Amino acid sequence: MYWEPEYETMGRDELEQLQLERLQSTLHRVYLNVPFYRKKFDELEIDPDDFTSLKDLRKLPFTTKDDLRENYPYGLFAVPLREVVRIHASSGTTGMSTVVGYTKNDIKTWSNLVARILTAGGITKDDVVQIAFGYGLFTGGFGLHYGAERIGASVIPISSGNTRRQVKIMQDFKTTALICTPSYALLIADTIQEMGININSLSLKYGLFGAEPWSEGMRQEIQERLKIMATDNYGLSEVMGPGVAGECLERNGLHINEDHFLVEVVDPNTLEPVAPGGIGELVITTLTKEAFPIVRFRTRDLTRLMPEQCACGRKLMRMSRVMGRTDDMLIIRGVNVFPSQIEAVLFDIEGTEPHYQIIVERKGALDDVTVLVEVSEAIFFDEMKKQSELVGLIGRRLSSELGISVDVKLVEKKTLERFEGKAKRVIDKRNF
Repeated sequence: MYWEPEYETMGRDELEQLQLERLQSTLHRVYLNVPFYRKKFDELEIDPDDFTSLKDLRKLPFTTKDDLRENYPYGLFAVPLREVVRIHASSGTTGMSTVVGYTKNDIKTWSNLVARILTAGGITKDDVVQIAFGYGLFTGGFGLHYGAERIGASVIPISSGNTRRQVKIMQDFKTTALICTPSYALLIADTIQEMGININSLSLKYGLFGAEPWSEGMRQEIQERLKIMATDNYGLSEVMGPGVAGECLERNGLHINEDHFLVEVVDPNTLEPVAPGGIGELVITTLTKEAFPIVRFRTRDLTRLMPEQCACGRKLMRMSRVMGRTDDMLIIRGVNVFPSQIEAVLFDIEGTEPHYQIIVERKGALDDVTVLVEVSEAIFFDEMKKQSELVGLIGRRLSSELGISVDVKLVEKKTLERFEGKAKRVIDKRNF
């Protein structure tokens, strides 16, 4: 089932010609209307008229989140403010907010692309969609809302929080599709269990999750506990919001909406392209954005491209689920460690709960890592020998996966903080 089959099943030659034409248009737009890009292009002696091949993309400069912050709030807009009908911004938790704008046409495009993702994930006009993302300056809630309405589904804009009420709404309104972060989906599953509700009495069929990295083990946990088909979707505010890519029901990679986004995967250290199929940092150039076009934006998200055609019939390139972020990466005793690696190990070990936290401290000259792992009550109150055996098993598995030794501490169920939005998995107490 496709939303826009003429684009989703377009042949590669035709798609690349469309991408080139749209890239040329974007480069002219930013050169004429965005002083930041005009200065960059002039410094590198880049003439937008010289671009005759997609391979020329490598000549263009990268854009970083720092560039966006330095041009706060409207410095990178390519249209007058009177043509901007929507403004969103990041939370600014790691610095000054990044601000993005949308024209009327941008909003229409955004709605269509999210409709593609939702359709690929099984949603139709017959569904009742409960959106438990926060509404506001964050792009997730509104982006998915408009996409679901574009399909014709019934939308419940409940936002995040008040989890017991979320569950009551699911019961009363007969919600068939849940949209939120994967970590919040697990909190909802916990709450359903606490409220003594039989999951089979709910109408849930689908879950579309994003906004944070999650493992295949976490998917299985969510699917089993909520009795749904769970798919991953990807987007980021600086590029558009949700709708950049999403899984179909094959659940084997996220289809990238390549007619609107030109993607590259580069080595985050050398900034050179990785070998085909190699893991690296995703870089995105928008091809149709009017208010806020962006060229070679470094997302900091780690993934790999999957050029093989999917069994669903879509010909759009796929990307693997985001494995982590270069700025979430921990360097422990010279070894690169990602929270997603730890999560994948824990989900494979029976008795652990889907909640964990990583504490990093510096003791003397060495870094010390402690992984707090929630376990079932039966294990937590079991005899010390069995607890020690589980700690040893987790420690060995983590050491094998990460290449470094870590301390493991078992904690009682519901000890670690729950998150309604993106989960905070790492507490880094080191002073650099």
